[in-house]
Amino acid sequence: MSQSVRFSRRQWLAAIGKASAAGAVLMMAPAYARGTGGKVVVIGGGFGGATAAKYIKRRNPAIDVTLVEPSRTYYTCPFTNLYFGGLRTFEQQGHGYDELRSMGVRVVHDHATDVDTAGKAIRLAGGESLAYDKLLLSPGIDFRWNALEGYDEAASELAPHAWKAGNQSVQLKKQLESMRDGGTFLMVAPANPFRCPPGPYERVSMVAHYLKQHKPKSKILILDSKDAFSKQGLFQAGWNRFYGDLIEWVPMAKDGKVVRVDAATLSVESEFGTVHKADVLNVIPPQKAGAIAERAGVTNESGWVPVKHQTFESELVADVYVVGDATVAAPMPKSGFSANAQAKVAAAAIVSALAGKPYAEPSFANTCYSLIAPDYGISVAHTYLLQEGKLAEASGGVSPADADDGFRKLEAEYGESWYKAIALDTWGTPA
Repeated sequence: MSQSVRFSRRQWLAAIGKASAAGAVLMMAPAYARGTGGKVVVIGGGFGGATAAKYIKRRNPAIDVTLVEPSRTYYTCPFTNLYFGGLRTFEQQGHGYDELRSMGVRVVHDHATDVDTAGKAIRLAGGESLAYDKLLLSPGIDFRWNALEGYDEAASELAPHAWKAGNQSVQLKKQLESMRDGGTFLMVAPANPFRCPPGPYERVSMVAHYLKQHKPKSKILILDSKDAFSKQGLFQAGWNRFYGDLIEWVPMAKDGKVVRVDAATLSVESEFGTVHKADVLNVIPPQKAGAIAERAGVTNESGWVPVKHQTFESELVADVYVVGDATVAAPMPKSGFSANAQAKVAAAAIVSALAGKPYAEPSFANTCYSLIAPDYGISVAHTYLLQEGKLAEASGGVSPADADDGFRKLEAEYGESWYKAIALDTWGTPA
């Protein structure tokens, strides 16, 4: 985490403008002639996959683009935490694919079960086979079941992770609503890397907001496998201000690392043998790239996907591009904004490759807004450039620590506007 820096909105936008000039060229360049088509299959319809399909088709309508996504409505993880706080409905997180279809993208609602990278074909659960010239994967995350002893997929039905927006999100909300006043909401936070570094701490903030309103005798305990977390100082200052001693964070150094889970009794055991009992247990387990990435042979021993940062083509398999949470793209975090930015670079690279054109030099940006309380937001923002073929941080920082309430309210409003804008950019729906 970069040291906090004070910058005005105008200064930040200027920095984004300078660092993103090449990216803007990539997105705004005219489409190639219709004679330079090809077949592209995109797997995964989230921030990365839907964006890639859209921008490939936008840059060259002659390319045959197929998007494979099991869900007819895609529910986003960003802003789902506000659902736990009672500030949004779950339905507001849903987005469909009508805009992509209107652009000529074929959208197939099925599971991709295997990838034949030698024969350049995708096998679907329904039996169909899809040929490709270029393949783009945006598979998101899967979980390392039993990396925490006792926490497998069955245990997650009792102690939900809710780290993929969907049924588990609804289940966790119901458990929170059913919890007794005076109960304990216990979160197990994972070690790095994982999807959305500030996410667990925004979730805690929104759960605290709900409990303060409806179950004020309750408490929140965070057992963390890290000694520091994203925007930590800003989060903790906000917690102290709005929630007092309702939230307790235990870092790894103070016995916060959980090694064993008993979902049946809603209890966990720490590294030093301390047992904690919960009324609602939210376990966010260790993660890895989505399963189809492993089937495609693009993951390494880390469980994640190494990519060439200029194009986001796999380092291990030619003609396979991977964007979003599944990739090894540090210092870019695993976030929806990152996936969207990476997808545009990969889309431009794919269109160029199919047309026999050289790649443009990319640049990237990421901004992550977090809500601590209604009308009280914080953010982290960075730009990234290539240095010797690898991503490097160019500029950015976190919200100023001494900002007044007006600034924090604007941050909350910027966050809401960001979500509407990126949803519109990705799916054509600004909900």
